[in-house]
Amino acid sequence: VIQSLNQKSSEKMKKRKKMQKCHRVQPPQLEQPEKMPILKGEASHYNADLHNLLCCCQCADVAFYSEDFSTVVEAHKVILCSVSHLFMLLFEVKTPTDICDTSIMQTAQSLFTVEANAAFPLAPSGIPPRIPLLRVVVKDSAFCSCLPDILHFIYSGAFQWERLEEDIKKKVKDPEKTENVLEKVKCILTTPGKLNTTKDCRSQQMKRLYNTSLRLFFNTPVLADVIFKVQDATVPAHRAVLVARCEVMAAMFNGNYLEANSILVPVYGVSKDTFLSFLEYLYTDSCCPAGILQAMSLLICAEMYQVMRLQHICELYIITQLQSMPSRELASTSLSIVSLLKKAKFHNSDCLSTWLLHFIATNYLIFSQKPEFQDLSVEERNFVEMHRWPSNLYLKQLADYRNYIHSQKCHCAVM
Repeated sequence: VIQSLNQKSSEKMKKRKKMQKCHRVQPPQLEQPEKMPILKGEASHYNADLHNLLCCCQCADVAFYSEDFSTVVEAHKVILCSVSHLFMLLFEVKTPTDICDTSIMQTAQSLFTVEANAAFPLAPSGIPPRIPLLRVVVKDSAFCSCLPDILHFIYSGAFQWERLEEDIKKKVKDPEKTENVLEKVKCILTTPGKLNTTKDCRSQQMKRLYNTSLRLFFNTPVLADVIFKVQDATVPAHRAVLVARCEVMAAMFNGNYLEANSILVPVYGVSKDTFLSFLEYLYTDSCCPAGILQAMSLLICAEMYQVMRLQHICELYIITQLQSMPSRELASTSLSIVSLLKKAKFHNSDCLSTWLLHFIATNYLIFSQKPEFQDLSVEERNFVEMHRWPSNLYLKQLADYRNYIHSQKCHCAVM
């Protein structure tokens, strides 16, 4: 009996040791996927672009003169109207009935006189003819002397009020005249029916003037001086905005190209919706693609016109949308990530193409099952295999572990 008990005890001990040995074998550790490349957005240069337009005076269509015609300052109607109902009234964008504000109408009449049919000399041979300039006489001499500073204030985003005050004080010197000029500027910036205070003019909200106000002139014939022919549609636009915001457009409209003298400009290789989104960005400094495919089309258009910040915005949009996709949706989507990769490479979007390669590698088990995976080049495939997650080593270790557990007839939880 004792011998039998000792034998059973020995068997139990062996079994217990065997079980402990089995439990000491740990499953392989799944490493974290590689960190995805980080794309940094480009800072806006919207106000700087419009301010540079004033400095270079390209595509000017209005000239302000002193009463003796000794000084002249050129500007752009669409920019002035984008911040001022008074200028809308002056340039007949709105009627007195639309404005319904006597202070704005009285200031416009007392401050400016529009000269009709003013004659200007012809452009020299070989230089594109200038846009006909509307001649406006400034009847207030103090205001006229400060007009360059006032225009710089408006073109810079109309929010550096303290700086404008200092500039006008230095130029006019007389406190009463200084206050009079500043009151006229406030009236120019006034919204009909609302009294602008100095606090309003200093408000940081004024920083948003342009990208809300220029939207009023997006895709409208009001003050438009160029029409794009896109597919079977026409899209009106303003050369001043295009030249300020896009270097390719600036070269196109100011160089020896046909477009410099044309009102109707054909656009090829871009859909109407994509081109409208492109123009919307130029006017408002923002864009809202309807989806990943439209964002890619807009990126291609931005690359064509060399608008780098818009390219970066589209890249970030595509990345954000892909990152938010659950694995199940990523596995079932008809969207071809490899096709996006090819387009990104072809259109010099290096940051996006690198990110997409990492994205494919990080989601290797999903993409390796898709037919499009075979469309990767040898170089791309090598990159994906090198950075794939989970790695081949981990999958081999996991298979070995499972085989060992099965052979030991142990039931272990496997992650």
